[in-house]
Amino acid sequence: MSMNESRVTEFVLLGLSSSKELQPFLFLIFSVLYLSILLGNFLIILTVISDSRLHTPMYFLLANLSFIDVCVASFATPKMIADFMVEHKTISFESCLVQIFCVHQFAGSEMVILVSMAYDRYVAICKPLHYMTIMSRRVCIILVIVPWCVGFIHTTSQLAFTVNLPFCGPNQVDSFFCDLPLVTKLACTDTYVISLLIVADSGFLSLSSFLLLVVSYTVILTTVWNRSSAGMAKARNTLTAHITVVVLFFGPCIFIYVWPFSGYSVDKVLAVFYTIFTPILNPVIYTLRNKDMKAAMSKLKSRYLKPSQVSVVLRNVLFSGNKIKN
Repeated sequence: MSMNESRVTEFVLLGLSSSKELQPFLFLIFSVLYLSILLGNFLIILTVISDSRLHTPMYFLLANLSFIDVCVASFATPKMIADFMVEHKTISFESCLVQIFCVHQFAGSEMVILVSMAYDRYVAICKPLHYMTIMSRRVCIILVIVPWCVGFIHTTSQLAFTVNLPFCGPNQVDSFFCDLPLVTKLACTDTYVISLLIVADSGFLSLSSFLLLVVSYTVILTTVWNRSSAGMAKARNTLTAHITVVVLFFGPCIFIYVWPFSGYSVDKVLAVFYTIFTPILNPVIYTLRNKDMKAAMSKLKSRYLKPSQVSVVLRNVLFSGNKIKN
């Protein structure tokens, strides 16, 4: 039999659990979570666009982070939710490569945009008098484009290790999406060196971004500590939100790629964390600790859902009900 005839055309995703009793429950839970991710992040984007007071570099970057969060959650979650309702969870070889491309594109972009946000906070707190000069419109656009370019370079280099590998035997991926290290292990050849290169590539991007963030926030926190004004109190709240998001996102990524010999069950939990829980926690963290965002959302709510209009509707309904009774 030739290699082309025996080539794997699809992979079987083993998913989060093999228990049939759990499938409907997981379907419900993850459907609600995914809907919350979409609503929460699109609400942030809509709020930033609609409120002129939020047309600043910080909120421009935050809106782009929310868009990337939607992308991170959407490359695999809809497929995972649909798979809870089917017995055979398969994915074509081409779709598998698309998932690999997307996870590294979006995750790589998110890492770098968090660095962009740290740079914005560094300029705002450490060089406040030159903030508007440094953070010009052109610089803001560059700070958004660079993450996508880095993500593209990263994912292209990852796919280069995989696309030409011979897959002719096992085709079961012990995850809910095509995770590159797991797919690589299924190749009909020795992939030890390739696995090391994959880990080194992802590990380098994760660790370098994380170290840049650690250095940036250390400098920022030192500056904030040495100043005790009302403005610095607001800066502390913003920094707390930023640092929390950084830890929540980078923790699982670094654990998976810097400690690649962890168990698959642990990797599944961590993969769920950074593809689902981080995108849903980001809107919560940034809105709960940000007075400007909460005020803008209240304004947006009052614009589209005015209490007076609601009371008129309720009064009409009640009045109609009384007429029917009479």
